[in-house]
Amino acid sequence: MEKQEERKPSLLDGWNSPPNIVTFSRIILVIIFLALYVMAGAWGTKNTTMRWWAAVIFIVAACTDKLDGWMARKYNQVTELGKLMDPIADKLLTCGTLIVAAIFNEFGNVVLGWVVTALFLIREIGITVMRFFVIDTGGKVIAASQAGKYKTLCQCVGLAMLMLPMWSLADGMNATPLWMTIYYTITYALIYLALILCLYSGGEYLVNTFGGRKKAAKEAK
Repeated sequence: MEKQEERKPSLLDGWNSPPNIVTFSRIILVIIFLALYVMAGAWGTKNTTMRWWAAVIFIVAACTDKLDGWMARKYNQVTELGKLMDPIADKLLTCGTLIVAAIFNEFGNVVLGWVVTALFLIREIGITVMRFFVIDTGGKVIAASQAGKYKTLCQCVGLAMLMLPMWSLADGMNATPLWMTIYYTITYALIYLALILCLYSGGEYLVNTFGGRKKAAKEAK
């Protein structure tokens, strides 16, 4: 009897596993968040309550960023679909927020806002596409560096602070309170620090990926 040919794994295998359900839930949260963010208007001036809810959903979605990956590894439920959708969910949250913030001119300067957003997008999308390329060509994907992890932390905290309509707490005051100036200074500092770490970790990833592949090719000769 001929040996039965092994079935090739499908992308949809394990689509309903708990880690993937968490990932899908995060994508739904991102869609709801972006809808509320846009409807609330720039800085939430059209609907402050809606902006508060958008900020809360952003924080919840950001806090569950690593939950699905941790569950998949702990319970041995790593799937191809999960590896595909997890980074997509992450980028939808951060990149979607940056784009809307730039449109609403919430970075303080139109040109600077779009430059910051463009640099983030180029790095995030470029590295994500490169990771899939490395996987597809049988290479080993380099794990996120320490700089990349700090980038994610600064970016999420900075954007979460930007989402919170703290200005509404001082609404009606004749002058801008000192605490608000400090608050938004820290907010922008975290976002710009995240950008620096974003570019640094992106360069680090390129060097490690292509440097490692060249080294492996030389050793194989």
